[in-house]
Amino acid sequence: MNRTRLYGLIAIAILALIIGYSYITVSNGPIQPLGRLSFVKVENPDMYPGHPHSVLLAQYAQERGSQCALVVHFAGSSNYRSYEQDLNTTSSTGQNGTYIIEVAYIDTQGGGSKSLSQINFFDSFKVALFGVPDGRYKYMSDGVVYNNYTSMMNHVETLAQEHGQKGPIPMVWHGTVRTDSPFIDPGCGFPLYFQIMSNTYGLIPAYTYMIYGLIFPYLHSPYWQFELSHSSELQTLYNTGQLDYNYVNATSNVDRYYQDLSKQNLGD
Repeated sequence: MNRTRLYGLIAIAILALIIGYSYITVSNGPIQPLGRLSFVKVENPDMYPGHPHSVLLAQYAQERGSQCALVVHFAGSSNYRSYEQDLNTTSSTGQNGTYIIEVAYIDTQGGGSKSLSQINFFDSFKVALFGVPDGRYKYMSDGVVYNNYTSMMNHVETLAQEHGQKGPIPMVWHGTVRTDSPFIDPGCGFPLYFQIMSNTYGLIPAYTYMIYGLIFPYLHSPYWQFELSHSSELQTLYNTGQLDYNYVNATSNVDRYYQDLSKQNLGD
């Protein structure tokens, strides 16, 4: 056996061990990492009952027998209210639905994932290697700012228990990109997804499921081709306010539900 082939077999064996270790570790844990939910915004506000990405996340959860799902964001103007998503998309009744738990992170030392032009790549590399330093992030969920990771996760676990969660909670990062290339920028919420993974399972599974999470929408989302092929157009429409939904004349249950929430400054 020549040396090149030997090195190749060793590399394959190491990769198999990493994947196997990560799979076993995660399969016995409280969080089921899925990956990126979307590439660009298709409506504004987003992640409310009846929004295509909200319905898609509920489908992911129900396919996995889960009563809840967790979606993480970079904090913007939303209060990140959690809500019930029915798969019929016409109401938010809490009957046979999926409870969507929303959490956003606030980076107290930088722009986070707002734009590639605002990211300090050396800083991001240190965070990836050693994790998020204690006290750097704050968190927003259901209108409350949590000053530490433990308090935020306690809130998530409490909501999940209150809504009948059994087994691990499926988790996605929102993934939408407002101005940069969605092919390159992992989008909204990615650093918090990585933090939850590394805190829960360690860095090796976090890296493994980070890679898997980046390809997840190509394997499972019915919208990925549309979003990517129209990304520039959708970004322009969003940034000029043309994707904004007018809830003033709300008629459906979903619209009335979000009209009430929007009065609390819930636009994403």
